[in-house]
Amino acid sequence: MTQYSDDDILKLSALRQAQAVREGELSSTDLAELYLARIKQYNEGLQAFVNVQAGRGLKAAKRADIMRARLPADQLPIFHGVPTGIKDLVPTKWSSTRLGSRAYKYFISPFDAPVTKLINAGGFISLGKLATSEFGVMPVTEPEIHPPTRNPWDTSRTSGGSSGGSSAAVAAHLIPIAQGSDGGGSVRIPSALTHLYGFKPSLSLLGNLHGTYNQLGLSVMGPLAHYVDDAAAMLDVMAGHPTQEMRPNSCLAAAQTMPPALRIRLLTDTPIGDIDPQILKATLEVADTLRSLGHTVEEGPSAKVSIEEFLPLWEYSVSCIPALSDRYVQPITRWVRRNGKEVTFEMAEARRLKLVERIEDSFGGADILMSATVPRAAPLIGTYNRPSDPEQAFYEAANLGSLTAAFNITHGPAASLPIGLTEEGLPFGVQIGAYPGRDHLLLSLSRQIEDHLPWHHRRAPVY
Repeated sequence: MTQYSDDDILKLSALRQAQAVREGELSSTDLAELYLARIKQYNEGLQAFVNVQAGRGLKAAKRADIMRARLPADQLPIFHGVPTGIKDLVPTKWSSTRLGSRAYKYFISPFDAPVTKLINAGGFISLGKLATSEFGVMPVTEPEIHPPTRNPWDTSRTSGGSSGGSSAAVAAHLIPIAQGSDGGGSVRIPSALTHLYGFKPSLSLLGNLHGTYNQLGLSVMGPLAHYVDDAAAMLDVMAGHPTQEMRPNSCLAAAQTMPPALRIRLLTDTPIGDIDPQILKATLEVADTLRSLGHTVEEGPSAKVSIEEFLPLWEYSVSCIPALSDRYVQPITRWVRRNGKEVTFEMAEARRLKLVERIEDSFGGADILMSATVPRAAPLIGTYNRPSDPEQAFYEAANLGSLTAAFNITHGPAASLPIGLTEEGLPFGVQIGAYPGRDHLLLSLSRQIEDHLPWHHRRAPVY
């Protein structure tokens, strides 16, 4: 039997961990105990998990080990026995699901959400619920219901949002991979700020896993991971394909396929504010690498979509989330929801379709749009804490999503790749996005970039 040190295990991809469990090199219980020990050691300082379910997770891991002993390895799901966590916007049966809000402080879900069932079917072992901003509204994870979620690369700074618990947990190696959700950049923003690969799929790839409140289709589920292949395989699981079978049309197969020569439009500005010069310089260097790989890269302007134009879509979407009383929500959430009550679905959808035309024009006939993911490195905790002026706080925070929200509007796929660190040691990402339905092309290009600009040697200090 292969002997692994704890550090060896932490460096393994989630897919490689699953293989080790199936082949008897590791047990699922080994993995669960290792990650639970790290959660016990580090979570208080990070606030990545808001509900650690140690007993439940260990029981599930032991069941996975029993199943492994009884079934042939090729009959086990692709992530059999691998620990993860569930974002706390997603209901989990007989578990608290608080949506980052005091309005849901005492809610225990009597059911599993569709994506929870899919993740379970994929063989994952959940160790608990991961922090989110309240109702997923903000691109930082600082709800009133618990202390702010902190960035493992610098704990004075945010890990992003709304999937900030997911990003902090994976970046600190409290779990090897996590599910998030993305309605305006909520997978890609935290991935960029914590040196992870994050993928927002087309709405058509997984369908609407959020339910009726996501009527505009802005929000989709997506993975946050260290490796492109891990993310691709998790997308397959969330699409309802939990087996190890390498289907020709799977996301994992696409990630392992060389992309054709592509036309790439490079955006060097944002609709809101400026891009940090260090991040812009690194983005231009990635463009040079893509040219050397045979792709055509041309610069062009970003689509000029203002906050005022996007805001009614966001307000309407947030207002659709049920809450017994808005008395218990944060001022910024209350402000967004109140304004959303004045917006109808027809008004919001008409606005979205007009913006889609403008955004797709910015492709200029190219296959891919490329830019920085977030124009700046992670802000300090509390930067947008303005309870007396929620409108100002929202407008200031909107800069973090100025390059990501376009692909929620179009329903197209987009990925954030962890390209490097600033001189201060803070992570940043480069975003690539495509037309709706071209997820496989984006995964293929992501893997090519990963191979030529590897990022796995960089790990958050201490963790």
